[in-house]
Amino acid sequence: MKKKRNRRESFSDRASFIVGMFREQPERKFTLKALAAASGGADKQGRDMTKSILDTLLEQGYIESEGRGGYKLSRSKLTRYQGVADMSNSGNLYVTCEELQSDVFIHSRNSKNALNGDKVEFVVTHTARTGALEGEITKIIERNKRCYAGVAEVVSKSAIVVAPDSRRMPVDIYLSRKKYPNVQTGDKVAVRIAQWYEGDQMPIGELVDVLGATGDNDAEMHAILLEYDLPYKFEPSVERAAEEIDGTITAKDYAERRDMRDVPTFTIDPADAKDFDDALSIRSVGDGLWEVGVHIADVTHYVRPGSVIDDEALERGTSVYLVDRTIPMLPERLSNELCSLRPHEEKLCFSAVFVIDEKLKITSEWFGRTVIYSDRRFTYEEAQQVIESGNGDMKEEILTLHRLAQALRKERYRKGAIAFNRREAKFNLDEAGHPTGVYFKVQKEANQLIEEFMLLANRRVATFCAKRNGKPRTMVFRVHDEPNSDKFERFRTFILRFGHLFKAQKGVAVAKELNKLMSDIRGKAEENVVSMLAIRSMAKAVYTTANIGHYGLAFPYYTHFTSPIRRYPDMMVHRLLQRYLDGGKSADADAYEALCEHSSEREVVAAEAERASIKYKMVEFMADKVGEVFDGHISGMSEWGIFVELENSIVEGMVAMRDIEGDYYRFDEARYEVYGHSTGNTFTLGDKVKVRVKSADLRRRMLDFTFVEVDGEPIEEPTITFNDKVKKKRKK
Repeated sequence: MKKKRNRRESFSDRASFIVGMFREQPERKFTLKALAAASGGADKQGRDMTKSILDTLLEQGYIESEGRGGYKLSRSKLTRYQGVADMSNSGNLYVTCEELQSDVFIHSRNSKNALNGDKVEFVVTHTARTGALEGEITKIIERNKRCYAGVAEVVSKSAIVVAPDSRRMPVDIYLSRKKYPNVQTGDKVAVRIAQWYEGDQMPIGELVDVLGATGDNDAEMHAILLEYDLPYKFEPSVERAAEEIDGTITAKDYAERRDMRDVPTFTIDPADAKDFDDALSIRSVGDGLWEVGVHIADVTHYVRPGSVIDDEALERGTSVYLVDRTIPMLPERLSNELCSLRPHEEKLCFSAVFVIDEKLKITSEWFGRTVIYSDRRFTYEEAQQVIESGNGDMKEEILTLHRLAQALRKERYRKGAIAFNRREAKFNLDEAGHPTGVYFKVQKEANQLIEEFMLLANRRVATFCAKRNGKPRTMVFRVHDEPNSDKFERFRTFILRFGHLFKAQKGVAVAKELNKLMSDIRGKAEENVVSMLAIRSMAKAVYTTANIGHYGLAFPYYTHFTSPIRRYPDMMVHRLLQRYLDGGKSADADAYEALCEHSSEREVVAAEAERASIKYKMVEFMADKVGEVFDGHISGMSEWGIFVELENSIVEGMVAMRDIEGDYYRFDEARYEVYGHSTGNTFTLGDKVKVRVKSADLRRRMLDFTFVEVDGEPIEEPTITFNDKVKKKRKK
């Protein structure tokens, strides 16, 4: 009788084959019968030999028993990876690892008490048919040292329990009452995880700070900053370093700089601004020729690379703008004093000076360090009054710059820049920081005047630095890619329901047609939702050394040069510009790309914190309006519910799917609508609705709404609009 091919009859051959099976499929559970059959035969002799091999492998710890006769490669033999844990609201984790092509899902029961941001060691234990990876954490390599804000409760003579605000911290934190006897129930505190022993229900924390009483405005704003791992104060060493800076302008400074103190110069900023980081100057230099100077605070004169202040600015990346405060990137000594271009003071600047004619032709340009003297500080309202009336301080300078700015703006849109109509709403706050009303920020010609000349400076600095003699140089660019085709196609389909046909497919034609659409919808009911969806269809602007241009502005080269007080990339640009003005070689691209990535990440975090502060004030504003009914429109959707933005405000809440009565509703992502299974009723973006405020949860920063039943007719409910001071009853 012939032996079957590939049968392995010797013990060593069969053992090698079985070991190979476990290695090749580390996530798979094998049975004795399957292993015997695959390795040479499942007859009694084969099974006995296979059982003997498995017993040996079990004894050696190479494999482990999986119950019901199953065997699996031992966790100790699986490849170890390292990554950073990202925790979801459920307590489950996703671990990002550079060696693997996708994130690895870790169920909370297999997390070994890992928390969001922890550096962990893990193994992959399962690969789904879709390619999704699942694993287990084997070791916590390094705890994330971030702080958590939460509400303290004294539960016994020995224990304090802190309920964290962050949804990415799913368990309470224990504090020793003996160690922190001054912490009281209701305090908003900042804590850091000190230890979390396996088997314990909650981690042990250490107190970092008592922020104040729960509900106190300062305490809540600081808590939001902590949630996003943002600082709310400077370390003493940074403050000391700033105070020690000598702000004297020396004879050497004057000698090395272009003196522009005699040129008419002014700033235009918001009425409540404390730092003025840009100024404009203008004078006639011939018939129809104007010398326009864009003067930017010379932050890098005072902040040197590698200094304690520079390290802090790099770490922060940007100033953070919450509803009621600014968390500056630089200490006040710099941002509000040395580098603030205050009126009637000589200041050091980095300037872009252009000679420009009435047809916008730049006949010459100059970049370099200057000394300036600001003759006047204007608020936007004051400058706007000069533009509208033709009278006031420095009227000739302002009116000339206004005329040039409007021409620059018109030319920019002609070349394909995009103008969005999204309104920006702000809160009126009382002395305690509590919101008392909502208003919309108005952008007028004075804002456009500043914007156009800042854009001009940013564009020309980027163009100058990008290359020399045809050879590219390392530069920090602000880039904006073309719209995502899938998202834009969804946008194109969506606006059809409002009767808007969008034909353009690519290039400048898209921008021009988009601008026409924005103009057509101005003042119409669908304006806000169409603008919002158009913005969502666009790519996000980022910092990078790999230039692809700025699609939204229609600039082939663009950077950020004009706000070094509040953005670290602008400081990087100042240093690169000076390097190239001095004839230096192209900078290290890899080093600057890493700085760009960090800056883009910090910008995103700062924006998320800003939105969180808006949500908090939104909920605080609505807290005394529970039970009241408001008009609104659908502003967003998810599998959990429908988001509704109330009319004439930025107040947004959610109607949970489970609270929509009369049917079982699901979210159709492809069509971007919510539909009822039985009735066929649909909800889509922009739909006008009437909602009742169900609850206002400050801790979750969530407003819950319910749809008001109308059955096709208005009901007698007090309907509030934010334009009305008096509640109006709707009649049947």
